[in-house]
Amino acid sequence: MAKKEEIETEIKELKTKVQEGKAIIGKDEVLKWLKDKKLNKVFVASNCPPKIREDIGYYAKLAEVPVLDLNLDNEELGIFCKKNFFVMVLGTIEE
Repeated sequence: MAKKEEIETEIKELKTKVQEGKAIIGKDEVLKWLKDKKLNKVFVASNCPPKIREDIGYYAKLAEVPVLDLNLDNEELGIFCKKNFFVMVLGTIEE
């Protein structure tokens, strides 16, 4: 289990990526970017269904990308990203 400081650091990093527009939102988009090996991190909501989590984990392992479980549920993650919908999966890119 990640320490509190590590979680806070990851959330700060995620916030800057969302503000900079370097975040990919949604399962389908994240999977597409993972298959192209263009993501550097994937964040998953705490209440993400096991099947989606399994798919993300599989492709992330192939692309050698870390998957981080957040302590936010999909509703909170949607609000965090300033979206009007729930967000279960989010990927970050480097540009």
